[in-house]
Amino acid sequence: MTIPHTTQVAIIGAGPSGLLLGQLLHKAGIDAVILERQTGDYVLGRIRAGVLEQVCIDLLDEAGVGERMHAEGLVHGGFDLLFNGQRHRIDMHALTGGHNVMVYGQTEVTRDLMHAREAAGLPTVYEAMNVQVHGFDSTTPSVTYEKDGQKHTLRCDFIAGCDGFHGVCRASVPRNAIAEYEKVYPFGWLGLLSDTPPVHDELIYVNSPRGFALCSQRSKTRSRYYLQVPLTDRIEEWTDDAFWQELKLRLDAPAREHLVTGPSIEKSIAPLRSFVTEPMRFGRLFLAGDAAHIVPPTGAKGLNLAATDVKYLSEGLIGHYQGQSDTDLDAYSDRCLRRIWKAERFSWWFTSLMHQFPEDSPITAKFQNAELDYIVHSQAGSLTMAENYVGLPLDFGQPR
Repeated sequence: MTIPHTTQVAIIGAGPSGLLLGQLLHKAGIDAVILERQTGDYVLGRIRAGVLEQVCIDLLDEAGVGERMHAEGLVHGGFDLLFNGQRHRIDMHALTGGHNVMVYGQTEVTRDLMHAREAAGLPTVYEAMNVQVHGFDSTTPSVTYEKDGQKHTLRCDFIAGCDGFHGVCRASVPRNAIAEYEKVYPFGWLGLLSDTPPVHDELIYVNSPRGFALCSQRSKTRSRYYLQVPLTDRIEEWTDDAFWQELKLRLDAPAREHLVTGPSIEKSIAPLRSFVTEPMRFGRLFLAGDAAHIVPPTGAKGLNLAATDVKYLSEGLIGHYQGQSDTDLDAYSDRCLRRIWKAERFSWWFTSLMHQFPEDSPITAKFQNAELDYIVHSQAGSLTMAENYVGLPLDFGQPR
């Protein structure tokens, strides 16, 4: 494929946010080139979350890539909270007037978007090295990169920074133009993926004296489990047998009885942090997804927040190119941040509620149990949990 030297939107990063933005722009007749530092196989090999909010589901349908998701994804109308050895179901479907989430792996979302882009013959440059963004504070931005030993310049109207937490886009913004807010948690999640049937037909979130656990899934035959572990733990220290034994100690008796164990096909330890960048626009450079914010995985907001960033950005770019107005483009950062901070608050609160912190005294466990007991026995408490988990509407809290 011949890569053009000019385009309307240069998208840095071929993860789900960059690919989704490219697909939405393509549907609107707007040209975009995607640059990605890694190979396509590497991008597909990243194991990430798999719970999609309704807003994200609708957006994938709008992009024309929802067919396989609807055929293979698992619709969940609730989830279980396990504490004090007892499980309690949060009925999201009933509490929120019929809203659900869908379990469909981020890897599969990425695969669907990749296939759609390839089928349309749209330009994506993988293994684009030494990517640098230039002139985004002017009307003539550009991106330079190296490919197969050759240097290239891509001239564009706008740059979309969808290149993750460690990407070049946020790092290129002058330090005096950006504010960063961060909370690093004193533990990580040890995750294990296995080709075994899930222990339960919905997710189980566990508050245990031994630490947090999560029973999740990717399909009816593939399970994803997590354990809270100290940041000092190393993956080499955790055999599969050790993982399964520890998980059983954190579950209730019915879950232990139904748990099917097996060899791991992926195992990793992920640190947890809350992180937000303000603002998310710098001239003609826009940050989206993990380039602008990170949430703890408790509550599964990361991919969903990235998708809504892309929704707001695509609306702004489409309005600009269709000659309507730049109102949405100018409001991009404010619109995103209103939604981001609500999701950050929920993820922080849910993380604080379910995990054991090193500095906790015995009274903290009493506080957690009292709050969890209130949540599951109060309709107002259950509704607060449910409406945040399924995802707030796109226009929630937005100026009228």
